[in-house]
Amino acid sequence: MKKIKLALLTVALASSSMAAMAQDKATLIKQFIDIQRPGIESLARGLVEQSSAPIAQAGSQYLQTQVPEAKRESAAKAADAELKKYFDDAYPLVRDKAVQLAPGALTPLLEQNFSEDELKQLLAWINSPLSKKYQELNPKMQTALTEKLVAETRASIEPKMRALDTNVAKALGAPTDAPAQGSAPAKAPAKAPAKK
Repeated sequence: MKKIKLALLTVALASSSMAAMAQDKATLIKQFIDIQRPGIESLARGLVEQSSAPIAQAGSQYLQTQVPEAKRESAAKAADAELKKYFDDAYPLVRDKAVQLAPGALTPLLEQNFSEDELKQLLAWINSPLSKKYQELNPKMQTALTEKLVAETRASIEPKMRALDTNVAKALGAPTDAPAQGSAPAKAPAKAPAKK
């Protein structure tokens, strides 16, 4: 009888220990996802910006080729206002949905690929002063590289972009306003009008 009680107690302890471990791992995963919220929101921001980029680009092209120069500045401002209105409306929807979906999308991957100990190490790293310092410096490093890369490749890439723009317009049967040879193209505004 004592052996049966001991066996039942051992099974009960093992079960509660496994449940506690699962709960601990689930808690660690939740903490990890909570820490990732700024990155999740950034992903949502990028998706919204990316979704309006073709409209902004087409609008910029239209602005430069079809709108009289005297009206370009006011048209560009109106278009900027429409792009901002779209972003202000769409971003909160996409951000909130991304935050809502993140646990369901990320938990299975984290559960399958990290042990409890690895999650503890990962959280310790993410919360460490060194990680925070790296995260703060990372955008500056990306900016420095981007600026250098653009400066070093601009002379080679800009003629290719102008040729691409002209060739795509020709392929579509659209009019082209190619600048005279040797002259610089007109500078496009920061943002372009949205299609209505």
